[in-house]
Amino acid sequence: MATLTLRNIKKSFGATAVLHGVDLDVADGEMIVIVGASGCGKSTLLRIVAGLETASSGEVIIAGQNVTPLEPADRDVAMVFQNYALYPHMSVFQNMAYGLKIRRLPADEIRRRVDEAAKLLGIGALLERKPRQLSGGQRQRVAMGRAIVREPKLFLFDEPLSNLDAKLRVQMRAEIRQLQKRLGVTSLFVTHDQVEAMTLGDRLVVMHAGHAAQIASPMEIWEKPADTYVAGFIGSPSMNFLPATLLEGGGAVRLDTNGLILPLLDGPRAGQAGRKLTIGIRPEHLQIGHGGLDMLVDLVEPLGGESVLHGKLPDGTPITARLQGAHYVDGMMGVILPLESLHVFDAETGHRLEAGA
Repeated sequence: MATLTLRNIKKSFGATAVLHGVDLDVADGEMIVIVGASGCGKSTLLRIVAGLETASSGEVIIAGQNVTPLEPADRDVAMVFQNYALYPHMSVFQNMAYGLKIRRLPADEIRRRVDEAAKLLGIGALLERKPRQLSGGQRQRVAMGRAIVREPKLFLFDEPLSNLDAKLRVQMRAEIRQLQKRLGVTSLFVTHDQVEAMTLGDRLVVMHAGHAAQIASPMEIWEKPADTYVAGFIGSPSMNFLPATLLEGGGAVRLDTNGLILPLLDGPRAGQAGRKLTIGIRPEHLQIGHGGLDMLVDLVEPLGGESVLHGKLPDGTPITARLQGAHYVDGMMGVILPLESLHVFDAETGHRLEAGA
């Protein structure tokens, strides 16, 4: 097991900057999930840790050792890829044992490690099969087994579940988390799926345009997103954003959409009256009722135990509500914004504004 430290990691491909200085400290045995949209730099960051890409500047430190100049084979990390990267002509046993043979471990030690990993993953009966004879979930277990037998300091997962169907993804997600906890190996897991991120990580790194927009626990990111990007990315459906204006004294805002005045329960915000703000509220926190906003419902998505209503306000601002139970609405509906569920952001920078800020 080991710690991982990234210091001011930057990466450019020619004139295109992909990473703009990422800092990260990962504790021994911690599972960190790097999440973000396509093109945000998350996979590039993982490949730099693995040594498959060279950082333009910055340092990668594993277990106190600066491994930045080292080749991938010398970093003592194991990577699980999206496409499994299994050798089709080799059996499951041979695939899992290959890296150990390269390192010239004794045959009995190789057998012991492979058998233990296969038992842990429930694939002991598959050791003589070829990859083409396996299901997607079985191939994924083999890829993880190949990483486990190396007994590395660091596990790296590059979107390993993206090729699986929805039901199997849920199952494998739970298995990976249980396995990581059992082994206690420090791990980085890259995904674009926010559900995977929220359920797998001890902490999340939300990447945006080559920056770490926020590094925090899943619930902290959910409850206190650092900016409007994080707030809109984490959560399904996405958070609603409403333009607003700060009132005199900073203890309340007026929604620009309909003039509704909303007190800020957790304290006043700094700035002169007239400061432009963005009020955020998650779809699941909206409630049916009058005295708030009038929502023209365009589409209802029935999901069994709940319904997602998509619509817009009279001024055209889009809005989404996620309500418990079945709702069949065609036309106008009133929704209330619970004051305790409001998020306040600066309209210009997008940054979260706490009381006094």
